[in-house]
Amino acid sequence: MPSHSPDAIIIGAGIIGASICWKLARAGLRVTLLDAGTVGGEASWAGAGMLAPGGEVETRDIWLDLALESQRMYPAYVAELEAESGVSIDYRRCGAVEIAFDDTECQALTSRAALQRPLGIPSQPMDRSDLHRMVPAFDRDAAGAFFYPGDAMVDPRDITRALRTASSAASVEIREGWRAARIDLSADAVRVENSRGDALHAAAAVLAAGAWSSEIAVSGITLPELPRAFPVKGHLTGYQLSPRTLGPILRRGHTYLLQRSSGFTIAGTSTEHVGFDRSVDAQVVRDITARAGELLPALEGERVVAAWAGFRPAADSPGPVSQRAADSRLWLAYGHYRNGILLAPVTADRISREITGTA
Repeated sequence: MPSHSPDAIIIGAGIIGASICWKLARAGLRVTLLDAGTVGGEASWAGAGMLAPGGEVETRDIWLDLALESQRMYPAYVAELEAESGVSIDYRRCGAVEIAFDDTECQALTSRAALQRPLGIPSQPMDRSDLHRMVPAFDRDAAGAFFYPGDAMVDPRDITRALRTASSAASVEIREGWRAARIDLSADAVRVENSRGDALHAAAAVLAAGAWSSEIAVSGITLPELPRAFPVKGHLTGYQLSPRTLGPILRRGHTYLLQRSSGFTIAGTSTEHVGFDRSVDAQVVRDITARAGELLPALEGERVVAAWAGFRPAADSPGPVSQRAADSRLWLAYGHYRNGILLAPVTADRISREITGTA
């Protein structure tokens, strides 16, 4: 039965796990990164990459505090990753425009903006000329609009590609297709085993398997019950438009549009509690397409060139599960739901500092 003993084991190679891995390797630890599939192959691959607290929160809670801190960290996070990996990352602080189509929506949008400003999320109302100047492709009437200058976007596939390259350069061992089945804890170590009986031992481990985190048994030390992780499926669609057709992110309610530098434009989204069902539902795709066309009529003549679904990693927790498991050598980093891309820098920073501080 093969055995291997790094300093730290990261279970899950999405953007959260891979970011923690990279930070630990930079601190000089020998790290092994495990994934049942491929690096960045699940929620991180499927995510649109909005870094947009303005579209997510309106009350002061753990989500808001983490989101604002991580948003501030993002430029340095991207710059360091690009420098160490040589991978170009499509990151832009482009802002977001939130649209209201009737007076009821406009009132709700105005009230939300007023609640958000004291929390550190600035916004400003836009008139028709502002809207046309900022989004020339928006060619319909609106009852109101607000601009969120702090919102940004990033291509998460660029991020995970850069994380893999930078981690490999830092001598991280990456094991893809290695599905962790059990974590056995002792007073000063962790043993991780797969279904074949292969085992790894380390002084510390991080459980960052996203929606699959609760599929892995944890034993050896009595812990409080860990928050349950589960998937929330979401569909997205893609169009190939001319670059700079859109500048800022465009949102209305649960519908959004954002455009990569290449011109690839993503429309989303849906929220479905259907377990790990990977199928792409044609009816859901039609619904997203219809909502996107209503938000930006210029899309109505454009062909959808891609449609896909991913599993947001939710958890039975009031915030992301980002903490040490009692006084064990296991750290938890899952349950980031719709904000895993945004919260990667702050999660990696906090978890890696805790691990290196107790090593």
